Amino acid sequence: MTFYQELQLNQAGSKNLLKKSETLKEKLYHMWVYLVKVAVTMAFCFFFVSIFSILFGKENSIVGVVVLLCLMVFRNADLGIHIGQSTMLLALFFVIMTVCPHLANQFSPVLGMLLNIAALAVLILFGCHNPFMFNQSTLVLGYLLLYGYDVTGKSYQMRLVGMALGAALTCFVFYRNHKNRTYKRNLKDLIQEFDITSSRTKWQICQILCVPIVLCIAELCNMPRAMWAGIAAMSAILPFMEDMHYRVRKRIVGNIAGVICFTVLYFLLPSSIYAYIGILGGIGVGFSAQYGWQAVFNTFGALAIAAETYGLQGAVSLRVIQNVFGVVFALAFCVIFYWFMSKKKESEMTVHAE
Repeated sequence: MTFYQELQLNQAGSKNLLKKSETLKEKLYHMWVYLVKVAVTMAFCFFFVSIFSILFGKENSIVGVVVLLCLMVFRNADLGIHIGQSTMLLALFFVIMTVCPHLANQFSPVLGMLLNIAALAVLILFGCHNPFMFNQSTLVLGYLLLYGYDVTGKSYQMRLVGMALGAALTCFVFYRNHKNRTYKRNLKDLIQEFDITSSRTKWQICQILCVPIVLCIAELCNMPRAMWAGIAAMSAILPFMEDMHYRVRKRIVGNIAGVICFTVLYFLLPSSIYAYIGILGGIGVGFSAQYGWQAVFNTFGALAIAAETYGLQGAVSLRVIQNVFGVVFALAFCVIFYWFMSKKKESEMTVHAE
């Protein structure tokens, strides 16, 4: 494996190489490559988001984050169907992420929920057909980030330009990287494969319904940062229930641990470098291969931003409440939904037997 190829590995792949190292020299080499990868990735991310912030305004730096996520994911991940149709779908996804979160914020929580359900239905049914590629962690997360950091007026006009540029970049990279692959399926096949009895479709429906409902409830309860609850719910909803239980436990424990670590750093460090705690969290995520540790370090960035608005106590309280509510509600929702579907299937089988 070349140096460049090793740089392309994810955290789990790099750590697997470290475990398999037979000599100290080999282990030190792989560790050095891993450190270079994290440093380069962090530098590139910081530079990329900073450019978007400069071009489209600080309030639109989140656009840089969303575009960066899409670029990094879809340069390797595909949608499993014809490349031309996939590219057009990606462009459509950007339109949805640009328009629908903004419109939903203009409506009442209930009407906004209905719009969010419709928008997520398109993103998930056509963009997350393979749940094990975790495209929902890009598309739905991007949608929720833009929903949570909504802007108006001139700033929204600049957001439109930024997202258009992001769509063009993502579609170009996606098409270039996947154009030589052969796909036997097309958009029509995705529609035909929709089956309410399959675990995949049930998982998709849970994502489509549960995440907007969580947002709606959080907003009706006047909880700021409702997107945190939505993101927590999205990350916890998986096709298999045992995996969901694992995610819920790790999300709750990881967030509480992250809150404790952030609070300690908040009191130990001078106020002039509070903003860098978020960068420290990003570095931690870069070294984390397990979901639990990722939940710990993801908390740093979220709290670093929220503490400026709500203060340390308010930000910490919101983070814990929103995340616990999001994952617990998602688990309860999916348990009830799966139970209802199983009862419906039993009822149908009884009718057919008679």
